[in-house]
Amino acid sequence: MKLLQFVEQNQILLGVKTEPGILNVRKAADHLGSDVPVSLDQLFSQGENGIEKLRDFVSRINRKETNDFFIPEESIEFAPAVAHPEKIICVGLNYLNHAKEANMDIPTSPILFSKFNNTLAAHDGRIPIPDMAKKIDYEAELVIVIGKTAEKVSKEQALSYVFGYTAGNDLSARDLQFKTGQWLLGKSPDGFAPVGPYIATGDELDPQNLTIECRVNGDLRQQANTRDMIFDCAALISYISQTITLKPGDIIFTGTPDGVILGYPEAKQEWLKSGDEVAVSIEHIAELKNRLF
Repeated sequence: MKLLQFVEQNQILLGVKTEPGILNVRKAADHLGSDVPVSLDQLFSQGENGIEKLRDFVSRINRKETNDFFIPEESIEFAPAVAHPEKIICVGLNYLNHAKEANMDIPTSPILFSKFNNTLAAHDGRIPIPDMAKKIDYEAELVIVIGKTAEKVSKEQALSYVFGYTAGNDLSARDLQFKTGQWLLGKSPDGFAPVGPYIATGDELDPQNLTIECRVNGDLRQQANTRDMIFDCAALISYISQTITLKPGDIIFTGTPDGVILGYPEAKQEWLKSGDEVAVSIEHIAELKNRLF
């Protein structure tokens, strides 16, 4: 099941991608008098039972062959796939070839940093370039969405704490990122963490066998498979949860493969500029598009 959030009358609503269009879950549930979960928060709180209840509800509505509750996808305004995470945790240098192209040591444990909620942006959203930044780079990433509280979990059990997966772009202002020893300034400008457009529920795919790509204005820049991660999704969740309790709705950017602008020879580094469109696609999930201005 592919879930999304969209904006309608200044509210963020839950939708489900279906063949007839985007199902407005709240509208359908209100009209039919169903107690199905109508928001991501309700789904997080109800866990697997909530997902199964929603899945059954969607199936029954499709069989009714009514268009009253469906919206053409091209007419909706997407919201970030997760709008209010308590934590946005990112992993640096988690693909071998990316570490090599950045001329950095291969990590022996996950390199973690954070972003804030101001960085979240939606599919088709426009992202401003900070006035003080010149070297804007893309980073296509698989993003984990946590579904239940994870504290000191084992690697073997880690994936059972996943709600789903989405596509993300860990946009980076390289000149600000390396201005000091801390990466925060270059990683956390407004809109520098678009996520979406959909969340694929965790039971629908193998997170360690997904093609991941990035295109800039249609030109392929990154192409790899998530099996190339140094630390896989289960290892990351387990490692983080030993010291940081993960909560429902937290998101983890799992790292980017090689092909970023930073890895090009200096003479060939053409940084992102106003008007550029960046598209991140992850197999079985979605294509996330954003334009800079």
